[in-house]
Amino acid sequence: MIEQLVGMQAQNHLDPYYALWARLDAFRPRDLSNLAESRAALRTPLLRSTIHLVTARDCLTMRPILGSVLSRTFGSTSFAKDIEGVDRPALLTVARALIEERPRTRAELGPLLAERWPDRVPGSLAQAATYLLPVVQVTPRGLWQKKGPAAWTTIESWLGRPLEPAGPPDDLILRYLGAFGPAAQKDMRVWSGLAGLADVVKRLRPSLVTFRDERGIELFDLPEAPRPDPETPAPPRFLPEYDNLLLSHSDRSRFFDGDLIPKGWVGNLLVDGMFIGGWKIERSKGSARLNIELGRKLRRPDLADVTAEGSRLLEVTDPITAKHEVRVGLQS
Repeated sequence: MIEQLVGMQAQNHLDPYYALWARLDAFRPRDLSNLAESRAALRTPLLRSTIHLVTARDCLTMRPILGSVLSRTFGSTSFAKDIEGVDRPALLTVARALIEERPRTRAELGPLLAERWPDRVPGSLAQAATYLLPVVQVTPRGLWQKKGPAAWTTIESWLGRPLEPAGPPDDLILRYLGAFGPAAQKDMRVWSGLAGLADVVKRLRPSLVTFRDERGIELFDLPEAPRPDPETPAPPRFLPEYDNLLLSHSDRSRFFDGDLIPKGWVGNLLVDGMFIGGWKIERSKGSARLNIELGRKLRRPDLADVTAEGSRLLEVTDPITAKHEVRVGLQS
């Protein structure tokens, strides 16, 4: 599933656990923790320069393709201005040696780099390293019910394998369509952060099918992709704060209706494929409560389905807790 989604949003390190539970029957959080501990899956800056959970084999091919995205993003930050004039190859060589010696947080890395460049902001030197080097956040960060600092080392050091040579993004875009099509060229750009996709679409066009949406925008898809009837009901889904489904298109109106948008919730609740409210789990000794805040009233059958799905979520996230409670309220 991680590969089917071409990586998973992981800025919040627990989000992939909720996202996989929403997609897979019989998923248990320990399944993903085992992948991370064995280094078969890892968290690294990739698409749109945001942290993603990817499999090791995908990481080795995707990072070279998306390196330009990270470099361009860094160039637009205040961190880049802070290190203007610094010999970047020298900076990255020193930084690589330090984080391959042992994983380090940015707070640890910055002062060490400032010993070589004392007139520069330590935090900006560290940011340059984690934007421009192919890095991974090491465990125990990202493990279920374990804590760890955001410590970095290089992908090559963590996996013991070199990155693949950078190639064209054609296969990456085909995989995107397999997960999120039909989609417009602008959607591809928003999803990936890549520039210059017009040539890629031109090369791929003969192998794709095309449609027009309600506004006349051209959409692309794989010929064999499933396209259910628009009236097909979608069951309730408890998605994390950052989820691929909600962040992989330029037009979010396909999920967000009018002015009903997320407002600081830990998670997003979808009913029949549309955002309807937020959720979070509160824990105290011996109990776990799922608080659901709806943006509008639900029909009684939908409310029953939401409550039942919420109960199933607590059974997975808090299996040994004696008392489970699902509380539903309306946004004030």
